[in-house]
Amino acid sequence: PAFYQYIERDYHGEKSTPWEGGRYGFVRNPVETSAGIIYTRLHEGIDIKALQRDASGEPLDAVRAIAPGVVVHTNQMAGWSNYGRYVVVEHRFDGCKYYSLYGHLSSIAVQTGQRVQQRDQLGVMGHTGEGLNQARAHVHLELNLMLSRQFESWHEASFKNDPNHHGLYNGLNLVGIDIARLYLALQKQPALTIPEFLAEEETLYRVILPRSKNFDLAKFYPWMVREKSAGEAVSWEVSFNRAGVPLKIQASAKPVTEPELSYLKPSGVDGGVLTMERIAGRGANAHLTEKGKQFMRLLVFPD
Repeated sequence: PAFYQYIERDYHGEKSTPWEGGRYGFVRNPVETSAGIIYTRLHEGIDIKALQRDASGEPLDAVRAIAPGVVVHTNQMAGWSNYGRYVVVEHRFDGCKYYSLYGHLSSIAVQTGQRVQQRDQLGVMGHTGEGLNQARAHVHLELNLMLSRQFESWHEASFKNDPNHHGLYNGLNLVGIDIARLYLALQKQPALTIPEFLAEEETLYRVILPRSKNFDLAKFYPWMVREKSAGEAVSWEVSFNRAGVPLKIQASAKPVTEPELSYLKPSGVDGGVLTMERIAGRGANAHLTEKGKQFMRLLVFPD
């Protein structure tokens, strides 16, 4: 609790400041269901609170790189993103690229293309971005997989009136894994790899995608591909955990022309509550929503 920055919650008129809202996962926007209260909003990173402040209350904490890498994006315009001013660093772990993101900075000390080492300063903690104030100043830290090199054209087609100022490093193209749990696991098992870590994750749903030369996920993270007959695949079946992190890619013999739900773990509530409204219904009636199809199209866009 002393590590995480609390959030401000107003649930049916009852105000609270739970530190749990700063953790990774579905920790926000509680909804009452037949199965009890379910938190429906994903927090893709962790919020680390300020430890040092000046006389006026502004945070002074240096924000540092979690691992060696290259700065691939710096957003200096706080109003251009919910992250406020943020930095993205590309890392190569076991031959694959992953992306750490540092949000809500008051200032940025690095430039795109700059190589950084672990603990190099990237900026200063702040409270830039939507819905923050000085009291809740923190750094929002993510460790992400990238989804597609076609993101910019997909975004233009999907959100015509919403300019993308961040190229491939828009948060929609980056899927955050549970970084806090990863660090705890690494303490016990220092040689643990990200594929090994994600192998322990539970599949909530699977989606079949049309075969496409633009399916970058399999190229970015070949460890996800389970079938060696991938060259003969008619389509791809991708397994996701509840947070929408892709876990596994299998060749499928089912021809599809658009993304199609093939499995949803049985549960007593509507799929929308569990999947950020990417899936609706339950049991045999479960299906991808338009929002879900739009997101899945990114993986094979423009096919």
